[in-house]
Amino acid sequence: MRIADTDKLKQAEGLLRLIEQAAFAGTWTLDLGDGTVRWSDQLAAIHEAAPGFTPKPGEAFGLYAPEWRDTIVALVDHCATNGAPFDEEMQIVTLKGRRVWVRTLAQAVLDESGDIVRVEGALQEIAPQGHKPGTLMRHAMGMAGGAMGTGEAFVTIDRQGRLTYANEQAERLLGRSSTELLGRPLWNYFQKTVRLRLEEQIRQGLASSQKVEAEVLDAQLSSRIELQGFPFGGGLAVHLRDVTARHRSQELLRLLESSIARLDDIVVITEAGPFSEPGPRIVFVNEAFERRTGYSPEEVMGRTPRLLQGPDTQRAELNKIRAAMEQWRPVRVDLINYKKSGEPFWVDLEVSPVWDEARKLTHWVAVGRDITERKTAEEKIQYLAFYDPLTRLPNRQLLLDRLHEALSDTDRPHEGALMFIDLDNFKVLNDTLGHQKGDQLLQQVAERLRSCVARGDTVARLGGDEFVILLENSGQKPMEPAAGARTVAERVLHRLGEPYQLSGYQHHSTCSIGVTLFGRAPWSVSELLKQADMAMYQAKSAGRNAVRFFDPEMQATVTASAALATDLRQGWREGQFLVDYQPQVGADGRMTGVEALVRWQHPQRDRVPPAHFISIAEETSLIVPIGRWVLEQACAQLAQWAKNPARAHLTIAVNVSVRQFRDPDFVDEVMTAIRDSGISPQKLKLELTESLLAEEMEATVAKMAALKDMGVYLSLDDFGMGYSSLSYLKRLPLDQLKIDREFVKDILTDANDAAIARTIIGLAQSLGLGVVAEGVETQEQRAFLAKQGCYEYQGFLFCKPLPIGELEEFMDSMEP
Repeated sequence: MRIADTDKLKQAEGLLRLIEQAAFAGTWTLDLGDGTVRWSDQLAAIHEAAPGFTPKPGEAFGLYAPEWRDTIVALVDHCATNGAPFDEEMQIVTLKGRRVWVRTLAQAVLDESGDIVRVEGALQEIAPQGHKPGTLMRHAMGMAGGAMGTGEAFVTIDRQGRLTYANEQAERLLGRSSTELLGRPLWNYFQKTVRLRLEEQIRQGLASSQKVEAEVLDAQLSSRIELQGFPFGGGLAVHLRDVTARHRSQELLRLLESSIARLDDIVVITEAGPFSEPGPRIVFVNEAFERRTGYSPEEVMGRTPRLLQGPDTQRAELNKIRAAMEQWRPVRVDLINYKKSGEPFWVDLEVSPVWDEARKLTHWVAVGRDITERKTAEEKIQYLAFYDPLTRLPNRQLLLDRLHEALSDTDRPHEGALMFIDLDNFKVLNDTLGHQKGDQLLQQVAERLRSCVARGDTVARLGGDEFVILLENSGQKPMEPAAGARTVAERVLHRLGEPYQLSGYQHHSTCSIGVTLFGRAPWSVSELLKQADMAMYQAKSAGRNAVRFFDPEMQATVTASAALATDLRQGWREGQFLVDYQPQVGADGRMTGVEALVRWQHPQRDRVPPAHFISIAEETSLIVPIGRWVLEQACAQLAQWAKNPARAHLTIAVNVSVRQFRDPDFVDEVMTAIRDSGISPQKLKLELTESLLAEEMEATVAKMAALKDMGVYLSLDDFGMGYSSLSYLKRLPLDQLKIDREFVKDILTDANDAAIARTIIGLAQSLGLGVVAEGVETQEQRAFLAKQGCYEYQGFLFCKPLPIGELEEFMDSMEP
């Protein structure tokens, strides 16, 4: 701000004196030439000094509280040196020793050559921000105690907001006697337009024991009342103060502050009315208005601010401004305006009324700060929060919002379909060609999915290679959900099955789709997502590149599995598991060992077959502690047999699940079980499943080598059923292959099974591995296997699985 001519300066200074008297603020000036500081009389009064008091040089800022002195001196020095304005809240200590919270703001004043010649500031007494409730409560109650003789109005209210006490000043302010006031809600004595809001504020303060602050018009619209309520005896102690005059002066002070601290803001002043079309006319705009909008003052004088509105200007915000103006109250909104060129821009707009001394509305002042950059950043953040950056599709959060909106709209029941889409074998592409080509595929998939749906439908990416389509029936897009979903699903299968070009590489891919329908019956978002997910896995199980609709039987299966999982956890806690043992015999018919088989003795379900609960134990990770327990039981039994020379040669085979084997502590647990039981490691046989070979091959080989180094016997269970290959097999430190019962069952009648059995036996012999066949039930099967070179068997031909007691009896019966 440069120094203007003398008349304008005197006029501004006169205005400043009027404002500070009305707003309980004082001003000061620091002359940089001679270092003198001049105070206004109002500033002296705030410091409890006599009118005309001026501090000595060097002591001007010494009346700030000790903890604030360095701060205020640094701020003033910075302002005097660099022209940096400031606006801070801190405490002063008056000449009578009283601490007072004040707001201090200052700016540098430049001469015509641009040099800083002085610093001008203002100081206003305030209530501190972030105060401790107890401190201000005592302050307020102290003021209330003195209110009887100082003209301050004071009331107390109970938990329901009803008046329980009112002093004489409160009676005069509210225009009612105590008899009329007591027992009635405080908010009843204020204007209807603000009554509900005030009631809500008071009830919230009562419920949370927090301070309540409000400024409202009384019922007669004659006064603006400031309320400050503090928790007191279960209710509130409330200060009431007529701030009508101060409010006007504060509005003027705010305008003055705007001109000091926000010189780059747009300022528009209009006449007071009328509110009807076309609205108040513009009587003043500042230079910033012309710079930012492109309109000159001559082009806008006499017109309304409507000329800044355009197609995207928010109707709701305009209605908010209009409602505030009709109630003669200030309002603040974020609004989209348009420049003369047609370019949109955002403003943080504050609209404030201005009254004259007779309480007559004279003008409206609008101060707007350009916040286009901030809004652009917010829009970017909003985009990142709700859209997938790779595919530019809605993400999981936005999908959930839209699905929840569709299901919760009670005005018009929705019908539609939810489709889960999962790319088949996407992991293979990532692992073989790299993530860059994987990302290219996902982007092309997103484009193809967009082309498969109608306008208004949602295509979203949940993450990884999972996509979702939300189809909705509407008046603009009528659809029979089942037929529409099937049509879209077939279109998706076709489009996603077409070749992809990935940086010169042609790739073929398919997808699996699960569909669930929703309609007039109540649904939850989680239920629909779960149903579509289950249907998608059914499509995977059907061989991929398929569509499956959700069937309630799926839910029944899942529900039954969930119930079984709950029982499984309880069964583990209550020790309902047992171990049975099935003998393994050699060519001479004598036992070589046993296989330990876990059993679940359920109190209501009786014995639950392993096929029913092992998969659930895998899914819930209970297989890890259960498997550890079986291992410990087997080692303990081996330790018992080691004491009996007739049984010391026996081995025990223990099944190891994939999840148990992948557990980081598995090798240590095996070592601990062997050490604690004191058994010979060679007597412990671990039967590993072929599915271990599906992934993490290097880690699998390393773990098996560690077990082999301990001396543990390793057998590959169910060989030939899954992932085995010669390249894998030759790398594994195995001792034995186990022929699966599925090949043994029809070995005499199915040429393929017979050929597979011969191949496995021949392979084991060529690799120097032992071989055992399970599921042997007839002498003919045994004879066939022996003829091919398999001399170790397990099955009902010899013995079914038995508890340890019965097994011991069986072994006794076999001994000569």
